Amino acid sequence: MFKAITFLLFALMSMGSLAQGIDKPSIDFKSLQKSNWTKQELENALLIKDFVQSLMNNHDFDYVLAQYNNSAYKQHNRNLPDKMTGLVGFLKDFVEDYPEYSYDVKRILVDGDFVIFHSHATLYEDDRGNDQKGMNIIDTWRVENGRIVEHWDSIQALDGFMRFYSLISGGTIRNDNSVF
Repeated sequence: MFKAITFLLFALMSMGSLAQGIDKPSIDFKSLQKSNWTKQELENALLIKDFVQSLMNNHDFDYVLAQYNNSAYKQHNRNLPDKMTGLVGFLKDFVEDYPEYSYDVKRILVDGDFVIFHSHATLYEDDRGNDQKGMNIIDTWRVENGRIVEHWDSIQALDGFMRFYSLISGGTIRNDNSVF
């Protein structure tokens, strides 16, 4: 009996440490970088890479607020609250429900002050790399004087669950900004 209880406790402790050690994806910037970007475009892309890695993969909300919170951030996704504090508050709640949420950047495009990431977002670690699960996302940010000032996105749900989630969560307007 003692051996069974010891084994059960060991198994539970191991599961807890595995859950805490969720593999966090990392943006492979070097492979996505383009040689024709200007110095300013490279700086803008690196800024967005740090922002996205910290927010969407590391879920380091304190860092994001300390580093990127400025009143100029305008959110054009009408389903998300405006300002950086609104975005962080929304994602804090979201990752409580989906702690394995991640954002795998597939392409980076830069045009002056605009940085575009084409990405595959998934809710569960097991779905990473499966292009039949999660969401196909095109995010566009505008950077001005080293600050992220605007964000637009287009999201395509890839599986039935994400389509349903998009349907039930898509009706709430959380800011007054236009989509354009």
